[in-house]
Amino acid sequence: MAKGASKSRAEDFVEFLNASPTPFHAVQSAKSRLDGAGFKQIKERDPWTSALQPGGKYYLTRNASTIVAFAIGDAWKPGNPVGMVGAHTDSPCLRIKPVSKRSGDGFLQIAVETYGGGMWHTWFDRDLGVAGRVMVKGKDGVMEQKLVRISRPICRIPNLAVHFGGSVPFEFNKEAQLFPITGLVSAELNRTGKTAEDTKKAEAEAEKSASFQPLQTPTQRHHPYLIDLIAGEAGVSAEDVLDFELVLYDTQPAAIGGLNNEFVFSARLDNLGMTYCAVEGIIQSLSSPSALKNDSTIRLIACFDHEEIGSTSAQGADSSMLPHIVRRLSCLPSSTSPGSSASDKSYDKVSASEDNSTAYEETLAKSFLVSADMAHSVNPNYSGKYEPSHRPEMNAGTVIKINANVRYATNSPGIVLLQECAKRAKPAAYQAPGSKSKDEGAGVPLQLFVVKNDSPCGSTIGPMLSAKLGARTIDVGNPQLAMHSIRETCGSYDVEHGVNLFDSFFEHYGELEEKVIVD
Repeated sequence: MAKGASKSRAEDFVEFLNASPTPFHAVQSAKSRLDGAGFKQIKERDPWTSALQPGGKYYLTRNASTIVAFAIGDAWKPGNPVGMVGAHTDSPCLRIKPVSKRSGDGFLQIAVETYGGGMWHTWFDRDLGVAGRVMVKGKDGVMEQKLVRISRPICRIPNLAVHFGGSVPFEFNKEAQLFPITGLVSAELNRTGKTAEDTKKAEAEAEKSASFQPLQTPTQRHHPYLIDLIAGEAGVSAEDVLDFELVLYDTQPAAIGGLNNEFVFSARLDNLGMTYCAVEGIIQSLSSPSALKNDSTIRLIACFDHEEIGSTSAQGADSSMLPHIVRRLSCLPSSTSPGSSASDKSYDKVSASEDNSTAYEETLAKSFLVSADMAHSVNPNYSGKYEPSHRPEMNAGTVIKINANVRYATNSPGIVLLQECAKRAKPAAYQAPGSKSKDEGAGVPLQLFVVKNDSPCGSTIGPMLSAKLGARTIDVGNPQLAMHSIRETCGSYDVEHGVNLFDSFFEHYGELEEKVIVD
């Protein structure tokens, strides 16, 4: 780290990364942080009027892989603005197939399915663990989920040695040559103390004597010892494992690196980087006990699953989840004592005489969404791939992403508004040499990015949510290298830039919303 610069934010980010090998774990990590900041969990299936209070802080989850959190200003009125930051919790990975038991040439293997657009060649010769969600038998016939994580490397996808004519460029078949090895048949036989013939006979007898099951059991569809390990992590017996959604992940921990500790090296920076900034941004914006006292807005973050595969799921950004949540919030009546904490007054005790029939539409017209997904840093080894005047640098601030064909939802009113938020933001501990904010003691820097005309452009949740909500939207992200690799790189100081930017957005949006006039 630079002399005198605090690295606590980057170190905390590394802890978040290491605790979040899957979207399920990322949501669990977010919940833990929100709980610690005084947020209360609510459920979509319940009525909210009896649970929500002016000045209250809440969160809810869907599928345990998407999380939405919000805080209600004491001065909220129906139809007022909602300041939103959206991100996503998923990353490209290899998911274990429903029937994964494989073996060949004396090796035990696990069949996997590609999730998202990963740089799959980077998964070869890595130490891979297993993590995800397991459905298990609970008490009284209840079927419940457990999060599991096998931290030791039990899988590896081996490369073909160069002596056998390994191809250049590296090519492979994703179905035939991307299956990891997880052990040797001989070692498994030694562990069980049985011969191959004994094992086959025992499996046949067990299947014959078992009661009817619509599907084969997990121990029939997967290597039994894998199920034993999963059951052990879940704290249940192997017979109680009903099904699971498990992925492989790189067991090498995230780390701060570089000569001056200016980088973070990790898996899943896209998009746990911006998920972390969203969660910590809303928490930091509420650190003062009086943060919501005169606030007429609702501060909201939404971290969705399934962005990497198009977001078209019940828990994806292209679902009805966020519109429905905003609709329920838009109609919350005013506090009987605007400006007070109203700690003992839930909304079912508030009599609202105003007409709220168009509150939802009014709220959306006044609201703003910051779509936060990691951006591209310039790569010095491939500098020709970048537009000459739009080359984001690490630790130089959050990137505003722009595309004329609306692959990003950014427009000029959004850029103007975000600049005002950046000016008002708390300064980061690290300031780039020559930075004006360093001299003035305030603000965080921003950068601009567009792709070259002869290059394809990615996209994210911004355009789909702006179309679905009709709310003003801007696409941003912290810069990183090697996006979608199993091991990515970002700037350690940009973490604080992102958190402070979102903190300022939540704090000042209510004031700024009325000053950026278009329609």
